[in-house]
Amino acid sequence: MVALFQTRQLTLPFLEELFGQYPIQMSILSSVGEEDAVVCSWLGRHTQMIRFTPQCRIPLTMRYATPETLGTDRIANAVGASELYPFCNVLSLMAGTCLVADFVTAEGEYLGGSISPGMRMRFRALPQFTAHLPQVEPEMIDFLVGDTTKRSILSGVIHGIAHEIEGLIAHYETCYAPLKVVFSGGDAEFLQNFIKKRIFAAQNPILLGLHKILKLNASEN
Repeated sequence: MVALFQTRQLTLPFLEELFGQYPIQMSILSSVGEEDAVVCSWLGRHTQMIRFTPQCRIPLTMRYATPETLGTDRIANAVGASELYPFCNVLSLMAGTCLVADFVTAEGEYLGGSISPGMRMRFRALPQFTAHLPQVEPEMIDFLVGDTTKRSILSGVIHGIAHEIEGLIAHYETCYAPLKVVFSGGDAEFLQNFIKKRIFAAQNPILLGLHKILKLNASEN
């Protein structure tokens, strides 16, 4: 039985409730921020725990020039996308704090990708780095030309990042056809309404990738 969960704050009460519902024997811990020593200790006592680092084995050939600087979320995302589309060129796009692209070849080679500001970061940057532009929150729009400052910001940010995504896909398609595209992240559901390219909106390829990495490393230990 496999249970995949993601939470912004991993707490002992959450873990105790979770372990009361499922017979969990193995776990993998991946964090791009500071780890909670209490949580790590608890998982280490109650499961066969693997701390996911760039030194762990992955089911891809790493071609990134500086793997020690690569976030584990990006690695897991690439593995998950490759699991969804094995033996295919796969471009996985995550629309969250940053817009992150990760590319895996049909031969299972992770080449890297790109990182740029995410949608909400772009909205926040405008009032932060200018004198008079207001803070605007994202909302659905059906216009191109903004006839107020607020609507101009909405049009610029939303259409801008949507065109960036479509441009990335088109560029990768030129270089690596045929291409599969996986789209995920907190803002993916919102942004997919503005993207005309064919994409597969995946709920969370990172968790799928972590499960694959856990099985691979646990079997060795």
